[in-house]
Amino acid sequence: MAGDQTEVLRGTLDLLILKTLSLQPLHGLGLARRISQVTDGTFEVKPGSLFPALHRMEQKGWIEGSWGESENNRRAKFYRLTARGRRQLGEEKENWLQVALAIGKVLEAT
Repeated sequence: MAGDQTEVLRGTLDLLILKTLSLQPLHGLGLARRISQVTDGTFEVKPGSLFPALHRMEQKGWIEGSWGESENNRRAKFYRLTARGRRQLGEEKENWLQVALAIGKVLEAT
């Protein structure tokens, strides 16, 4: 499956965004690139999914955005994780680990 692009599973986009922003503030395109880079291109987050998610997460107070200049001198909105977002990241991570464990049990069942 290496090299194949996979649609991000519903419910995992928040986790990917929160975790990535926990490492450093990024603008939208930089965030999508970083997720693709870390997953070796397996997950390609499209703008049509990314920007509505960022807007929703900003409304919930999980992230904050501020305008700045990107590496190619273009105006871009940079996002950073808030304290509420760090707490949400912990919850999302715990939920994902529970789901992964349950799926593992199903796959191992005889």
